[in-house]
Amino acid sequence: SVKVLDASTLSFGTRVRWFAICFVAGFVCSILGTALLWLPKGIKLFAVFYTLGNIAALASTCFLMGPLKQLKAMFQPKRLIATVVMLV
Repeated sequence: SVKVLDASTLSFGTRVRWFAICFVAGFVCSILGTALLWLPKGIKLFAVFYTLGNIAALASTCFLMGPLKQLKAMFQPKRLIATVVMLV
C-alpha cells in the first residue's frame, strides 16, 4: 500500500531524527571516501564510500519528504538531467 511508503506515517520528531542520522552518515561516508582516495588502490574505497554517502544523503531527504514525493520531485523536467547524472 502507498501508506507504507509515505513518510507522513512517522511522527515529525522521528522524521527529523532519521533525517539527521542519514545526513550525517552520508556526510561522513563522503568525506571518508575522499580521504581514502589518496591511499594506494584507494579508488575502489572511494567509490564505495562516496556511493554509500550519496545513498544515505538521498535517504535523509526521503524521511523529510517521503519517497514518492521525492521521486516525483527528482524526475521533474527541470531536475531530470541532474537526477540522471547523479544516478549514473
